[in-house]
Amino acid sequence: MTRISPRTVLRRTAGHLAAAGLLAAGSLAVGAPAHAADPVLTLGGPAETAVHPYPATGSPEASALEITVHNPDPDPDGAGYEGEVTYTLDLAGIEGVAVLTPAEDTGSDCEIDGPRAVCHDHGVYTGLSAVADFGLVAAEGSEEGATGTVEVTGSADGVTFTPFSTRVTVGGPDLVMKRLPFEQNLRPGDAQPAPITFRNQGTRAADGVLLTLRYSRGLEIPERYANCVYNGEAGEAPFDAFAWSTALCSVEGSFEPGATYTLGVPLSVKAGEHAYYDTFVYRVAEDGPAQRSAQRAGAAFREGTGPELTLTKATASARGADLDPWDNQQEADFRTENTADFVAVGGTGEGAVGDTVTARVGYRNDGPAWIGDIRSGEPVATFEFAVPEGTEVTGKPPSCQAVTPEDRRREGRLGAARYLCSSSMTVRDGAETILPFELKITDVVPDAAGTVLIRGPWEEELPFDPEPANNTARWVLNGDMPGSGDTGGTTEGSTGTAGSAGGAPGGPTDGASGGFGPGTAGAPSAPGSTGTSGSAASAPGGSLASTGTVAPAAAGAAVAALAAGGVLYVTTRRRSAHG
Repeated sequence: MTRISPRTVLRRTAGHLAAAGLLAAGSLAVGAPAHAADPVLTLGGPAETAVHPYPATGSPEASALEITVHNPDPDPDGAGYEGEVTYTLDLAGIEGVAVLTPAEDTGSDCEIDGPRAVCHDHGVYTGLSAVADFGLVAAEGSEEGATGTVEVTGSADGVTFTPFSTRVTVGGPDLVMKRLPFEQNLRPGDAQPAPITFRNQGTRAADGVLLTLRYSRGLEIPERYANCVYNGEAGEAPFDAFAWSTALCSVEGSFEPGATYTLGVPLSVKAGEHAYYDTFVYRVAEDGPAQRSAQRAGAAFREGTGPELTLTKATASARGADLDPWDNQQEADFRTENTADFVAVGGTGEGAVGDTVTARVGYRNDGPAWIGDIRSGEPVATFEFAVPEGTEVTGKPPSCQAVTPEDRRREGRLGAARYLCSSSMTVRDGAETILPFELKITDVVPDAAGTVLIRGPWEEELPFDPEPANNTARWVLNGDMPGSGDTGGTTEGSTGTAGSAGGAPGGPTDGASGGFGPGTAGAPSAPGSTGTSGSAASAPGGSLASTGTVAPAAAGAAVAALAAGGVLYVTTRRRSAHG
């Protein structure tokens, strides 16, 4: 019997990318939906897992097997399921085919005992979480092509689990993507070839391949091929929260072991007008309906109208899972010589002693570049609001914290004179964020002015901003002196009047990926509201629809190339075995 100690798992990353969750490659298999009154949690993992054939000498090489669980709790702020959970892996189906082994850092409190493995955990977070990681090695004496199935079930009080199974096969293709020598310092308009090249280092041919090209907002792929489908192109809606585009290209044929293949037609990557810091991800996997479905992840794609994308053999079966999904993918980062003009948004308000007004303040990105810190997931900016004299903050956005002028210490209290708010990890060009602060008037001070300031995440100047003078604006209360209407960085600020609560703190985000944490930016006032945000409707391109913002903690796991069958996805923090 093998016992594995518990741990708490943070969201996984590969190559330290922090970007959109790419549900890709070897397909995420799940069981059929259950029909019960209890909450239904879905177990998953790779539909197929290939293991290296047992070697004639030396120790067998392990393949990764990760088991996941999805909790579809509709409340994004909910705690998920908080009871004790047991997961069971039935290994009888792979007897003589493969052997389950503990991974170096397995996860839950697990025991492998003969024909089964049992894992104990406490709670299941909302969303997709990792249950446990294992290794699989070929059984001694197994033959290439031998296959079997691992069955996974779960149990907990008041919860229904859909079962999951993965097919385990000895041998298979092993597609290895070559890293391309890109020039990484660019100017808008620069284009360079991307001769995608891969080698099959496995034991079987791949029956068709699926190329996945994933690129952030500032990059473009100009070519459009008939056997490719495209999603989320620059300037189109809807964009995903991280502003990524995807191209999926299916190429038919048998791609033999030991052979190298490269594109037979041109493909290029271009720095567009919005480029600044950008990332290009290129991946290859064996094609099939499950692969394509997993990559699409329910999103709408458009077919290309050009010639077919082809692959040619650069050097001189049955379908199977990839032996080593970790090497299927490569990534490249680009830095484009460009700027983004961040503009502070102030405004005016009026009221009497005892009244409460809503100060709607914020910033917008007048471009031309979008700004995203997609590898680290850190905020790209910090927003500061100094409260006007004669007012007291009685309501604030959840993402904003009070700061003391002495040591800039942040705390969550109300009633402070100054607040700092961290942006999301991406700020789209043309996006505007308006944050509502509820101010109770304690003393009428003519021309009482609050300061609105946008700057870097460590309160430094924004390195990409060519116009730092408009990073500051004012929000003026009860202005009645000449010049009091001048609010600084922008004159398109908000107007707050007594009792105007048209956008309570924590309202929806106004702007695509330009907010300060989920649910912290105020949308334009609804009809009938006395508080308005003039600049929301007048931002470049008109009023921006909300696509949600990206919390830095979630961003840290984006584009995570988890080895479970080559599936790329975002997993949420796994609870420790004992909470």
